[in-house]
Amino acid sequence: MKKAWVLTLALAVLFSCKSAKVDDSEISYLPARALVKKNKQASFSQERIKATMSIKYRGSQELPNISASLRMVKDSIIWINFSKLGFPIAKLRITKNEVEFYEKISKTSFRGNFQLISQWLGTDFDFVKVQNLFLGESLLNLERDKYVSSVVNNQYELQPKRRNPMFDIYFYLDPSTYKISKEELRQPEKDQNLTILYRDFDKISESLFPKGFLITAVGQQKRTVIDVVYKSVQFDVPLKFPFQMPEGYRNIELE
Repeated sequence: MKKAWVLTLALAVLFSCKSAKVDDSEISYLPARALVKKNKQASFSQERIKATMSIKYRGSQELPNISASLRMVKDSIIWINFSKLGFPIAKLRITKNEVEFYEKISKTSFRGNFQLISQWLGTDFDFVKVQNLFLGESLLNLERDKYVSSVVNNQYELQPKRRNPMFDIYFYLDPSTYKISKEELRQPEKDQNLTILYRDFDKISESLFPKGFLITAVGQQKRTVIDVVYKSVQFDVPLKFPFQMPEGYRNIELE
């Protein structure tokens, strides 16, 4: 139960209309360098984000839907307040160097680095990767590697030219927006797979932003699914990040 809450709460984005679907026959091949450039041009450019969202979690047990309020200053802080039926149940604050979280139901708390999130998702996470998850950007900086491109299932696929000895990673780009539509990270030796599937992107205040995302983590006979849907979004509004760790809560221990 504790793991389910923290994993659900350690993650969260926005909404609007559907992007146009493109038939395979209409997609022209583009070299990897051109795709990376187009993806960079479509990067999210707003500084401050305020959003509401719903979160559904399915794992060893299925939790009821949770409502959440997201506040973010890009490259600085991510703050999420979680509630059920209008009552606050948990709060999360993430900065570049620290993750702070507490939940009121079982009175547990956590203060530390990103090891907790990384452990549950089966791959290393840091502030930038968590931020990119919410913003609909690739977890890794595409400009730091060289790729091979192809057209697969109505999407552009990017694979690194040089195989990483630790994992295989695949990026899929929507040909109508050049935004990331799906990411797959596979670790065959550990029998772990992580898939992030983004919903359609909409242009809001001249920025493309996802309606939500679906995370599927599979490994060691476990399967976890986190479904995030954005209900509203505002950019560049005044934000506050109140957070006070309660006293007397039990620390969440890492395995």
